[in-house]
Amino acid sequence: MKKALPLIMAALVAASLAGCGSTKTEATTAAPAETTTAAAAETTKEEAKAEETTEAPTEAKAEPITMNVAYMPNYGSLWSVMTAKEKGFFDEEGITVNLVEFADGPTIIAAMESGSIDVGYIGQGAHKLCVNGQAKIFALSHISNGDALIGGPGFTKVEDLKGKKVAYSSGTSSEDILVNSLTKAGMTMDDITAVDMDASGIVTAMISGGVDACATWSPNSLKILEEVKDSTKICDNLTFSDTTVSLASWIATPKYADANQDKLLRFTRALFKAMDYAADDHYDEVAKYVSTQTATDYDSVYAQRGDADWLTGKEVAEGAKDGTVENYYKIQQDNFIKAGAVEKEVPVADYVMLDNMIEAGK
Repeated sequence: MKKALPLIMAALVAASLAGCGSTKTEATTAAPAETTTAAAAETTKEEAKAEETTEAPTEAKAEPITMNVAYMPNYGSLWSVMTAKEKGFFDEEGITVNLVEFADGPTIIAAMESGSIDVGYIGQGAHKLCVNGQAKIFALSHISNGDALIGGPGFTKVEDLKGKKVAYSSGTSSEDILVNSLTKAGMTMDDITAVDMDASGIVTAMISGGVDACATWSPNSLKILEEVKDSTKICDNLTFSDTTVSLASWIATPKYADANQDKLLRFTRALFKAMDYAADDHYDEVAKYVSTQTATDYDSVYAQRGDADWLTGKEVAEGAKDGTVENYYKIQQDNFIKAGAVEKEVPVADYVMLDNMIEAGK
């Protein structure tokens, strides 16, 4: 615009001089003035167009990709991924997600190793497999309080379980909450009759009275407490909040993570947008998404909203940058080592992709 201004001023001066001369002069000088004004206007249009092009470049769309995503049928597993899907955050990243249901974290990791799953969600217990090198964590999901040790009628404290049948799922957060509860009471797995079974089997065993107590996660824990009369929640994750932290994360195999860093970054960006939205008091809306995906009643899903500290994407990104997230995983690993689930200390950065979380938050 500044370059066009002298041309416009020259045209105005020429028109003024023409007005002071004879009629013949007016006829002779008017045409050049009009031509100059038209040229100035055209120059202005061209410059404006150039400025518009410079200020608003067209962004290239991301290459469309499809990702096979493993989840477990509960609010904690689906809260962010379903929000990202329903609110269009995956669409913004050019990602089509194919959701596949699994019962637990170890099974998800096995499916990833077979190549049928690209990324997946895990709870606390399966993180020991990440420490041992079977998977990499590319995003922290939330801090869980969904695990519980539940006693049947007449069993209200850990000490009551000596010699009793206690159902649990090995290698999962169920085992972790059980071991932590026993340790706090000065007991070990040898002090109980531990019965290893899958998550659905635990619910059936408790309702039928086949076991005296169980360790499991939400929503199974909520279902048992509701349906087993006089059952008691003996311990949950918050019982050990002074010494440990129960984490839920998104993972991929080391091979997939190394070969597909861009895909993981795009997936994480979509998750973080979803977490920002879902953690901002949108539990009702998110529960509807989860209820539809899991084909379970809305009320039971909505009841799970208290199962965790639902972190925003911004909180995770900032925590990855300032060391908070790394410290969470360090505390987790230390407790695995104490429990004998992990043999030796491993640098957290070897299996937690902190840089991915930081970049996704930009």
